[in-house]
Amino acid sequence: MMFEPVRPFIAADFQVKFATATWERRCAAQLRRQVFCAEQGLFGGRDDRDSLDDVAIPIVALSMLGVMADDVVGTVRIHEAEPGTWWGSRLAVAEDYRKVGALGAALIRLAVSSAHARGCTRFLAHVQSQNSLLFRRLHWNILEETELHGRAHVLMQADLAFYPPIADAETGFHAQARSALAGSASMRRAA
Repeated sequence: MMFEPVRPFIAADFQVKFATATWERRCAAQLRRQVFCAEQGLFGGRDDRDSLDDVAIPIVALSMLGVMADDVVGTVRIHEAEPGTWWGSRLAVAEDYRKVGALGAALIRLAVSSAHARGCTRFLAHVQSQNSLLFRRLHWNILEETELHGRAHVLMQADLAFYPPIADAETGFHAQARSALAGSASMRRAA
């Protein structure tokens, strides 16, 4: 008798919000280290933390088990570099959740829309070149090509017309995996 291997549990419901709890911030930092240092070998394999972490707002995607948050499975950070000009950086999704399809887009949506609610008139990000298609699909424009940390990147700008302001980013919204919705991503405001 053959048994199928046990597959890890992959949540289908997520809350995307500002990281407000200590454990959310800690897990977001661990996820960034896993993705950028361990997997991609950036930052000498040590730590990706920099001076922007002192001023940036961390955003997380939490996997949900019913009504309880289980883990941080995605993160990004945003900061205002000068009045009206905001930047997003360190977008990371846990390996088991990259095929879910909705998390990267949901994190980007909350990043830009929450900055928009705080007076953003221009939202920029350096994006690894292989990820630029996702951003273009989400109404971002390429401004220039560059190299950062030994990798090809593009400087991109979000079209704010597609990102209505979200003022309650501490609560954020719920997102569901595409597979849970037969091929379409869904997002709804948290109650």
